[in-house]
Amino acid sequence: MKIVEEYQGDYSDLIEIKSATYMGDFTIRIDFNDGVTKLVNFKSFLETSYHPSIRKYLDEYKFKEFEIIDGNLNWNDYELIFPVYDLYQGKVKK
Repeated sequence: MKIVEEYQGDYSDLIEIKSATYMGDFTIRIDFNDGVTKLVNFKSFLETSYHPSIRKYLDEYKFKEFEIIDGNLNWNDYELIFPVYDLYQGKVKK
């Protein structure tokens, strides 16, 4: 790989999660650093997954135990994490 041009910005234009609030029924209100707010429902993603490490978050108690780490929504030390871009679009992908 060859680096063609280094990034000259100050990274202040990068989208990050500023705060997140559990609203109920596997929906989280996410506030981003640019003032945008999205309601993201994770229920369908969790219900359609076959992987046990994802399905365990159908336990609402476990699901509510998320943190914001380095501008990302994170569960259990990166066991479950989603691209910030997808959350910014208001959806999660399978």
